[in-house]
Amino acid sequence: MPSLSVVIPCKDDGPFLERCLQALQSQTLAPLEIIVVDNDSSDDTGEIAAKYGARVLHEHVPGIAAAASAGYDAAHGDVIARCDADSIPPPDWLERICRRFEQEPDLALLTGPGVFYGTGRIRSRLAGIMYIQAYFVLMAAAMGHWPPFGSNCAFRRQGWEQARSRVNRLDTGVHDDVDLGFALDPTRRTAYDPSLKVGISARALAGGAAARVRFKRAFHTLSIHWRQLPPWERWKVTLKARGERRRRPSHMR
Repeated sequence: MPSLSVVIPCKDDGPFLERCLQALQSQTLAPLEIIVVDNDSSDDTGEIAAKYGARVLHEHVPGIAAAASAGYDAAHGDVIARCDADSIPPPDWLERICRRFEQEPDLALLTGPGVFYGTGRIRSRLAGIMYIQAYFVLMAAAMGHWPPFGSNCAFRRQGWEQARSRVNRLDTGVHDDVDLGFALDPTRRTAYDPSLKVGISARALAGGAAARVRFKRAFHTLSIHWRQLPPWERWKVTLKARGERRRRPSHMR
């Protein structure tokens, strides 16, 4: 079975982080390690992480891209599972991730949706369609393959080692998960599992200035990578690789 490293970039999210780490302690399959990357928090994020046995890294370069990348660099597991401080994974989250990567040697990335907590049921369902599902559909179209979702995804450490030089870790204006999705090898197979869900805080639904920042980051990240390889060229690469996988004998896929 592949070993798992869980990476959680965090800044001033102590109360959320504690709930996340409690959920990770209750997993049916324990990870090799949990890495919390403290991005210069002013609260007790580091102390909370240490209390739950996590390995604490301190990343002083501002931005979630820098913090997440530092965690991926430090991971020792065969597979890196990524969630956010406000993620609440179900007890079988890591076991299901491990099983997929064990059974599918050609799988490079596995991702799944979030379910909003801290809000009403109707609002949560509508946001699941207009926010979460829209993210996967639109970003998959932009990338030519399924995108990682920062609150709930996993990828092989080998894939990160190949992609790390292509991520924009020092750019505070990028969406780090979208940036990672573009940096990963487009010829490798990705998968979206709608049943692989985690809880995520409804604070992501905040409008106003916060929403404008999210959209600005998304368009900024798209513009960076589309200048390097436009979407129609990415789709050519992806479809060619997909066809080659289908033509291989089943034991070589």
